[in-house]
Amino acid sequence: MADVTNPESEGDLQDQIEEVEALSSIYGDEWCVIDEASRIFCIKISNDLEEPKLTACLQIILPHDYPSASPPIYQINAAWLRGPERTKLANSLEDLYVEHVGESILYLWVEKVREFLVDRSLSSETVDQPEKVNMTAEEEVEDDDDDDEDIPDFKTLQLNTEHTHLFMDHANDEELPPIKHGSAITDRRSTFQPHLAPVVTPGQVKMVLGKLYENKKIASATHNIYAYRIYREDKHSFLQDCEDDGETAAGGRLLHLLQILDVRNVMVVVSRWYGGILLGPDRFKHINNCARNILVEQGYTASMDEATKSGAKTKRPKSKKTK
Repeated sequence: MADVTNPESEGDLQDQIEEVEALSSIYGDEWCVIDEASRIFCIKISNDLEEPKLTACLQIILPHDYPSASPPIYQINAAWLRGPERTKLANSLEDLYVEHVGESILYLWVEKVREFLVDRSLSSETVDQPEKVNMTAEEEVEDDDDDDEDIPDFKTLQLNTEHTHLFMDHANDEELPPIKHGSAITDRRSTFQPHLAPVVTPGQVKMVLGKLYENKKIASATHNIYAYRIYREDKHSFLQDCEDDGETAAGGRLLHLLQILDVRNVMVVVSRWYGGILLGPDRFKHINNCARNILVEQGYTASMDEATKSGAKTKRPKSKKTK
């Protein structure tokens, strides 16, 4: 029996090949092929090619149905890019995609990120080392040992291969989920506080983050680390993602905790206010303890049958493993 080829998929692959060739030609050594078979790429972007002050690494996975139906899956690595600024940049990429649905978008995204870096560098010219603004002492010490702070973490990026980025959910009738705030942990003047919300769509994740950042205290935190897991009953799989917000590897550790506890349809944000004293690995212990405490307080345990505290019921798969 002859194989049946999807013409649209063939067209997408050809469009991807042509786009990658063009980007490689335009950006030269800045463009990097990580895994051609899996369609994973990255590009290092700076505000100025001659005298770069700010850099960011844009990591890309191209879904099989990009550009016809899905956007690229992306992650931005930059130690200085945090909170509201990260949200602002993500929103600008979202707007570009919406304006150019079905078209090749990577060049426009790269130049939008570069434009953002230029504007950011002009607004902070008085800062000697803008890339270390708001970094904790732990990150500064670790950075001294590793100059490649923007090297992409593709293990984290590949968690997204089964879903598109947050901006794919454009429903306007979604309600903001209730947000719970847990008890804070303080150690050597650093304070950690967890926040939890039931979520069933990526759009709700974005809404929760936006609401939290309306709180001036939370917005001023040194880091707001988060992770979420959403169970898709129709596909018997998970949407899941995490964010370090400058606290290297903290987001991945938090997501791993959610996986171990087998919780679903929930997001946890842990705010950290750095107190000036190095905590070393203890900071990760406090982040995870905060998260676990609020999950227990709100009834999100590995044995619970209720998938979400918002009232939506889902069936738990008998032996489905998260990828």
